[in-house]
Amino acid sequence: MVQLKKFIPVLLMAFMLLPALLQAQNQPSREELERRKRELQREMEEAQSLLRETKKTSKESLGQLRALRNKIDVRSRMIRNINEEINFINGDINSALRDVKTLERDLDTLKQQYAQLIVAAYKNRSSYAMLNFVFSADSFNEAIRRYQYLKQYREFRKRQADNIIETQGQLKAKVKNLEDQRMKRSTTLKSEQEERATLEKDRKEKDEVVAKLKGREKELLQDIDQKKKAQKKVQDAIRLAIRKEIEDARKKAEAEALAKKRAAEAERKRREEERKRALAAAAEAAKNNPTAAATPPPAPPPVKEPEPVAAEKPARVLNVLEASPEAAALSDNFEANRGRLPWPVESGMIVGYFGKQKNADMERITEENDGIIFGTRKGGAVKAIFEGSVSRVFSIPGAGFVVMVKHGQYFTNYVGIQSPSVRPGDKVRTGQVIGSARSNEDESMGVVEVQVYKGGALQNANSWIKLR
Repeated sequence: MVQLKKFIPVLLMAFMLLPALLQAQNQPSREELERRKRELQREMEEAQSLLRETKKTSKESLGQLRALRNKIDVRSRMIRNINEEINFINGDINSALRDVKTLERDLDTLKQQYAQLIVAAYKNRSSYAMLNFVFSADSFNEAIRRYQYLKQYREFRKRQADNIIETQGQLKAKVKNLEDQRMKRSTTLKSEQEERATLEKDRKEKDEVVAKLKGREKELLQDIDQKKKAQKKVQDAIRLAIRKEIEDARKKAEAEALAKKRAAEAERKRREEERKRALAAAAEAAKNNPTAAATPPPAPPPVKEPEPVAAEKPARVLNVLEASPEAAALSDNFEANRGRLPWPVESGMIVGYFGKQKNADMERITEENDGIIFGTRKGGAVKAIFEGSVSRVFSIPGAGFVVMVKHGQYFTNYVGIQSPSVRPGDKVRTGQVIGSARSNEDESMGVVEVQVYKGGALQNANSWIKLR
């Protein structure tokens, strides 16, 4: 029990230091902060650009509200990044202060030691004293050693002087670095205060837009109902297209299987005919040669029936959309990139996520999306998020074009394409432009929705596409 009490202070100290150690491990590096800063600045430029576009309309819209929320979110992340940068600078300042104090102590020690050397040198400044010290030795070897000692003493004194000069230079550099870090911290703090002031303005602007939108809540609900009806038309058309694609693949697989079966049957008949001809020839030869007839001819080898194609089982259960090894491999590659698929637009923001999205500022407003909706500049390029082949391109009244790209048993559907640049049967690679984003009059920006299907089942696109 006594021994356990001895360890209690140690354990308490360990528990007190544990949060600090965990925080140090989770703290991002300076390079990571700089990278985040560049990305956030780019996102802020995009958010401001899209917000300017939404403000061109004569009245406020949900798109303008989303753009403002996106801008507020980006600015909040910028402030957090600045605060982490300030923490780094504070750490550098504390480290520089410790270095300055250490160098000052070292410099004081060196000066004291040098002063003692100078005093000793002054007391023995005459050359006679030095000669007397050397020649008063008891032997020649001792005289040599005394001479070397004096020589080393002079060199040590010179090194001490050099150390003082070097330490003074290091101290001067450290003090300059400390001043630079304090100046950098002052500039960063000023930047953080400016961002907070701008954030407060953005929040006030958002509150004003929310107040005006609440006055038009009934109109917005009607618009959402119309949007749901349009979405149903889009989904019905997409599901019909996918069913046709699966049916076409099934018919193609059945035709290929039937062709293989007929080829196997024809091969069996050919071998049977060859066996019959061989037997007839052997019987005719025996009839014409009685001596040879006494010896029965060897029986022809039995015809080996070809194994049915259906007996071959693949490594895993495949469907008709993975009839070829290439299609199966494409499915596997698509699955391996779950959560890492790129955005279909070069710049912009997400204006709608998959599933039901309740408006954080307006309780009665709830939107439901079948994919992720990306906002970008009007007419902005839309790119394929993964390699594959264009399955279908068709138009839906009021929703623009739909480009359907097949990746084995998976489909990515790009809804809201203004000018498709691909045709059915085209092979596309990741990042290839497949069209331009259709303008939405209410949003005053280019929008495109990306949906993910596995066969005929709609997938949660949030878990497939990489989110910022």
